[in-house]
Amino acid sequence: MSYIILIIYIAALAYITIYCLSQLHLLYHYKKNHWYKKNDFQNLTTQSDSFPFVTIQLPIFNEMYVVERLIDKVVEFDYPKDRYEIHLLDDSTDETLEISQRKVNEYKAKGFNIELLTREDRKGYKAGALKEGMKKAKGEFIAIFDADFLPKKDFLKATIPHFKDEKVGIVQTRWEHINQDYSIITKLQALQLNVHFTVEQSGRKAGNFMLQFNGTAGIWRRETIEDAGGWEADTLTEDLDLSYRAQLKGWQIIYLEKFGSPAELPAEMNGLKSQQFRWMKGGAENARKLLPKVWKSQLNFSQKIQATSHLMSSGVFLFVFVAGVFSVPLIFAIKSLGFDSRYFGVFLISLLCVISVYYVANVQAELKKESYGKMLLKFVLLFPIFLSLSMGLSLHNTVAVIQGYIGKKSPFIRTPKFNIKGLADNFNKRNYLARKLPWTTIVEGLLAIYFLGGILGGLYIDNTAFLLFHVLLAFGFGTICFYSIRHFRMK
Repeated sequence: MSYIILIIYIAALAYITIYCLSQLHLLYHYKKNHWYKKNDFQNLTTQSDSFPFVTIQLPIFNEMYVVERLIDKVVEFDYPKDRYEIHLLDDSTDETLEISQRKVNEYKAKGFNIELLTREDRKGYKAGALKEGMKKAKGEFIAIFDADFLPKKDFLKATIPHFKDEKVGIVQTRWEHINQDYSIITKLQALQLNVHFTVEQSGRKAGNFMLQFNGTAGIWRRETIEDAGGWEADTLTEDLDLSYRAQLKGWQIIYLEKFGSPAELPAEMNGLKSQQFRWMKGGAENARKLLPKVWKSQLNFSQKIQATSHLMSSGVFLFVFVAGVFSVPLIFAIKSLGFDSRYFGVFLISLLCVISVYYVANVQAELKKESYGKMLLKFVLLFPIFLSLSMGLSLHNTVAVIQGYIGKKSPFIRTPKFNIKGLADNFNKRNYLARKLPWTTIVEGLLAIYFLGGILGGLYIDNTAFLLFHVLLAFGFGTICFYSIRHFRMK
């Protein structure tokens, strides 16, 4: 039994290390490209004599707090009013629909080409709404924004010129965070998302690897959507699915790291967990769906390896969870085996990789105009907490990943937003807060106690090799459980 525990633990650490090394590989390409080709990251804002017609799709479902501000921002686009149309794809079942209709009527009276498109049922969720909306879209290009975004007025002028290259099918912009400093929850989300929208996206582009459309704040060539087979609702991340199918067809994605599209981060724990569940499960579903196509494609070996790492990235939470759970009995197994725990030090390379990637994305990338010292201090203070809470989410995300791999279907649960922009805003007594406490929240609390027991057990037998690991796990699971219950009760 002791040998089995040791083998499982080492296998989990090995998977985590391989994933972290793939991230380091992206960091290499990111840094290399920024060093030699800095000008490649300047967005194009050149005026054009002819403005192609654009359809702007706004998929909405029960977003009463943010739908008005979204529409207000889109009509401010610095683009000829007669060269774009706005389609509000509203599947709402609450007051949002009335608010949407009122705003559509307001701007239609002002001469804007704006329509409210509704469906009798929510078949296919967001993918279904986008697919249905394509039937009425007249644009040569399709821009998409989720309800929580506040796009900049020069969005179209900054993205459209990139389509002069006929091979370009998608232009994706970087997400910015309007409420990043609202709470510890939003700060930690920003820390993680900054990695994706710098090192990962730009690194993949620099290395000629597969990128992804992020579901919003991007624009498609209509022909690309149609050539790739259109929107499909068989996964929870239809954006990742279609962007891979498009690239396998030969289309290219342009990623604009230097052009940001502001958006609101989930401000409460259960909303964040619903978003994480959708992303993790959707990633696993797409791995199951797309990996056979990737390995049968004409991509080179390096591209296939990075695509595999990308599509299977959500699986790292499964192995973090396994490593955590098995590390407690391993305290006692090591003693009976006479195994020297110092050999585990080789796996510290994974931690060094993660620190390097997050440091570059959040300190060196200059996403915010703050002094280097201030950004470095924030990073030093936030990163250990981020690491701990990421571990605390591992059970929740593991359930999502397993469901994705075995093909268990679940509804698309959108992440509620509450128009949280500053410290004065709050989500107390608002609609859309969680009304049901999932079983995973209770287990998260029990796991916090379990790892606390690991701490005490290690101290009792004088084996402190896992002490820091167990402290992070106990704090992470305890904090996730605490905020889940606290925000659940605030309905």
